[in-house]
Amino acid sequence: MSAEPRRPFGRVLTAMVTPFTADGSLDLDGAQKVAEHLVDVAGNDGLVVNGTTGEAPTMTDAEKESVLRAVIEAVGDRATIVAGAGNNDTNHSVELARTAEKAGAHGLLVVSPYYNKPPQSGLVRHVRTIADSAGLPVMLYDIPHRTGVAFATETLIALAEHPRVVAVKDAKGDLAASAEVIAGSDLAFYSGDDILTLPLLSVGAVGVVSVTGHLVAPRIRAMIDAYERGDVAEARALHQGMLPVDIGVFRTQAAILTKAAYHLLGLPAGSVRSPLVDATAEQIAILRDDLARGGVELADEEAA
Repeated sequence: MSAEPRRPFGRVLTAMVTPFTADGSLDLDGAQKVAEHLVDVAGNDGLVVNGTTGEAPTMTDAEKESVLRAVIEAVGDRATIVAGAGNNDTNHSVELARTAEKAGAHGLLVVSPYYNKPPQSGLVRHVRTIADSAGLPVMLYDIPHRTGVAFATETLIALAEHPRVVAVKDAKGDLAASAEVIAGSDLAFYSGDDILTLPLLSVGAVGVVSVTGHLVAPRIRAMIDAYERGDVAEARALHQGMLPVDIGVFRTQAAILTKAAYHLLGLPAGSVRSPLVDATAEQIAILRDDLARGGVELADEEAA
């Protein structure tokens, strides 16, 4: 029997939404309720706070710290809390990392700098500087279709030499590149694209940082478990059953439709912040159908 894969952050994590109140301010009580639902009801091993789905680019540093502390207070004793700490300014990222460590986070999510489009040597220096600044394990976030720059294979292998760079949230969509890094390093790969979680497992990924974990986390866990015990047919059936959700939540920006889904489920969410816009009635109608076909039980339409 092969050894249990190394999972520094657990198996199933959800990149959680940040609830806002009617006037657009933070809903910290709502954030704690969402965190408790995701951990205690949905069974997530961990949560990513202040990530893309959490609308971190529209939040102040003080707001990021407040929501992080609220989530840690709610579930930090029974879930791994990973704080988004990356942006396109290395010094600012260092400040975010140190604040997250003081707040009690268990790890950092560090995205490749966006807009600047640094060379690979700049990526290496950026990540190493952040990793050196705090004592927390780091998960790199490779999502070039958002940031404009990918972590090259040789860059990831080089960064794996840092003792605190331990994992990758992989949303690059390049299975060949992922397989090469997995084979050439000890980095733990987490799928960062729900629809590709099963294919990534086949080349050595150990888990997922999910958006649809807001809605189908137990089935995601069951899919990973089935694959790892060798029941590929069951894993494939679970994957196919979740496809309407995996596709539906991403018909527009995922925070928009995840919050719309939580409204339909009667869970805290609030509106999205500009420049995002809330889902239209037409988008919500399509989402209802997607979720129903994906086996997500919705609240009564009148109540929602």
